[in-house]
Amino acid sequence: MFRKIIKDKEIDITSLNQILKTSKKIINIGYFMAIIAIILLSTYLIKEWKLLKILGDLLVVISPIFIGILIAWAFDPLVTNLQKKKVPRLLGSLIAYVLLLGVLFLIAYIFVPQLLSQIKSFITRAPDIFQDISNFVMNFIKKTDTGNFININNLKNEIANNITDFGAKISADIPTYIFNVGKVIFNAGVNFILGLMIGFYLLYDFDKFNRTIYGLLPENAKDGYKELTHRINTSLRNYIQGLLLVMFLVFITQTIGLTLAGMEAPIVFALFCAITDIIPYFGPYIGAIPAIIVGFTISPITGICVIISILVVQLLENNFYQPLIMGHTMQLHPVTIMIGLLIFQHFFGILGMVIATPVIATLKVLFTFFNERYNFIGKKENAKIVQL
Repeated sequence: MFRKIIKDKEIDITSLNQILKTSKKIINIGYFMAIIAIILLSTYLIKEWKLLKILGDLLVVISPIFIGILIAWAFDPLVTNLQKKKVPRLLGSLIAYVLLLGVLFLIAYIFVPQLLSQIKSFITRAPDIFQDISNFVMNFIKKTDTGNFININNLKNEIANNITDFGAKISADIPTYIFNVGKVIFNAGVNFILGLMIGFYLLYDFDKFNRTIYGLLPENAKDGYKELTHRINTSLRNYIQGLLLVMFLVFITQTIGLTLAGMEAPIVFALFCAITDIIPYFGPYIGAIPAIIVGFTISPITGICVIISILVVQLLENNFYQPLIMGHTMQLHPVTIMIGLLIFQHFFGILGMVIATPVIATLKVLFTFFNERYNFIGKKENAKIVQL
């Protein structure tokens, strides 16, 4: 009788532990689904209430502050290391800014004159380029004309008229485009200079800002805050540093390749390829399209050489630049990145595709951090919940 009671008790405790574990997992899944629902609802409200336009205007106004925060955040590790070596923080901030301004001046001195010259040359040849595109399309249609399913003559006339009208419009609006581009560059330059000034003061007081936030937190949250900020900062800094280096290498190798291919204004197209490389997977193809189109307007050989140049640079990037420089910095599955790109592009356009990867990586760091502490998805097996 006694043994039977003990046995029944053991069975009851085992069942109770199992029920409690299952309940805990269900509750955690509920929390997780609630967070997803809140994110989706917030995204829907942002889109329906047109808050993105308001947010965009606000970001334009406060862009110098954002630039300053970004500069201070990027150079804080350097200044902090100098501070540990008994260098005053003010002097360390000055050293960081001398390095930053020196690099910017060197880039401007080497590339900006050639870039402006090639842009001017490309704008001057814009009408001829559009005429070459029109001729290329017409010749392609003529060679593939079967006359079985569509009226090729009408199609040729329609395409020719559209290309001619577009080229004429571009040619007529070139002064307006130049004025608008100049206005944008001037405003961006003013905002960047203001951002540099704000960034210097923020960099000098960046450690005080961190200590202020740290001091406001309760004691039981301070260690978690330090660990979480360290993980996020490490992940994002490694990503940005690696991305900038990859973009620079793509720009250099693409410039060399397009120059050898016989492209006009190779620096312009190489710069565009490097900038679009910010977008994972899709960016290189977006950047390649204009170069390929213009290359074929010069000659078929030039177009083929441009394609070869772009493919060679992509092989170098995929097999050397990305593995050696980026490595597994983000630790994100390619499918996850692609889904994130599609979602962010749907709601936020091109800007969304640019920020998708770092945002997803930050969300992953946050989820991993809190899962380690609260065991949302039950990866940690706890000891017995109920004990004798």
